[in-house]
Amino acid sequence: QVQLVESGGGSVQAGGSLRLSCVGTGSMSSNKCLGWFRQSPGKEREGVARVNTDGGRTVYADSVKGRFTIAQDNANNTVYLYMENLKPEDTAMYYCAAGDYCYHQLLASDFGNWGQGTQVTVSL
Repeated sequence: QVQLVESGGGSVQAGGSLRLSCVGTGSMSSNKCLGWFRQSPGKEREGVARVNTDGGRTVYADSVKGRFTIAQDNANNTVYLYMENLKPEDTAMYYCAAGDYCYHQLLASDFGNWGQGTQVTVSL
């Protein structure tokens, strides 16, 4: 059983930055794929970024490339999402996710464990 707890969300103005953190407890060593997803009201959940913990290969959604960075701290079972140059369209609930393997690019079905989410709101 894996538990994921996100933190770091908040309200910022456009152009600002935030760092989201996700701490995992439980059987984290068996989860080789860590990711961040987001969902805003009326929209489907979309993948933002993911990292393969073996090797560190990362994948980003086109909408965040060059602005967001996913980073892992395996020693502390933590995954971060560094967000820069935030835009109003980045407003969403952000979820941390863990899965046993990164089978695909950014599909939610690869992830069996999810956090409760942290809200990010970007205003003009």
